[in-house]
This record gives sequence, structure tokens and C-alpha cells, in this order.
Amino acid sequence: MFKTGTSIASIIADYQMMKTEIARLEQILYGFKIPMDNWGVAQYGLDAAMPKGSSGKSESELKKMDVRERKQLERLTYMRYCVSILENFTNTFSDLRTNIIYDHILDGWTYRQIASELGVGVTYVKERKHQIIDIIVSARNAQNAQNDHYLPKEKSAV
Repeated sequence: MFKTGTSIASIIADYQMMKTEIARLEQILYGFKIPMDNWGVAQYGLDAAMPKGSSGKSESELKKMDVRERKQLERLTYMRYCVSILENFTNTFSDLRTNIIYDHILDGWTYRQIASELGVGVTYVKERKHQIIDIIVSARNAQNAQNDHYLPKEKSAV
């Protein structure tokens, strides 16, 4: 589902913008913001049996949408996908420093700010970011090989 030419590094760089745009598009399309943990989540037990309205667009509503709204919905779906991939890697790295660096990168901190916070050099932070990207790309490629034929394989620079 990644668009051609899109890399994990560029998605990481656009993370904050995507979060803001997701909230804006949800407000336009649905009239309210949908919490991320409710994106495509199945319910069980009594919650699943109780009738409720859908947060998504019905088939008749989709047919009535104009071209711009359809494009907005496509963009929203794509950005939700990208954001969820990045957020699934939060606190999954082997050491605490890497997890902190990843969180700060997603929060939009500069290399210099992160290095100052952790008491390390800027080169160390850059190296860790490249390691993070390699880990994410490797994990995505492994998952792609199993079940996700929509995503292009990404090459990892070693």
C-alpha cells in the first residue's frame, strides 16, 4: 500500500504532518475524530451484538461522494496505514536508547536535540536512526513476503 517511491525514512519524516492531516480529514469526512485504537478494530461479546452506527461511509454514501471527497478518503486510508505501521514499532527495539531516539524522531526532534538529551553525539543518533529504518524495512519485507502483496519490497542499505 506504500505509494511507489515512498520510503520508510520519508514516512517517518512526515509522521507529525500525517497525524495532523488524519485528524483534519476525519473531521471533514465523519464530523469527528476517530481514536487510532478504533481504526478497523473488531469487537467481541455483547459489544459486537449490539446495534450501532458505522464510523465509516456506507455504500450509498460512497456513491454520493464527489471526486474530491473520494480522494480525501483514499488519502486518509493511506495515512492511517502509514501511521499505524510506525506506531506499531514503538518500544519494540532491543535497547532503551533506541526506543527513546525513535520516539523523539517521531515527535519531530532534531538530531542535535536528541543527542543533547541523551548525552551522545549527533553521529550516534544518525546511526541509530539508520538502524531503526533498517529494522522496520526488514520487518515490513518479511511481512510482505508472507501476506501483503500490495506493498512494494524496500531495499535496505547495508
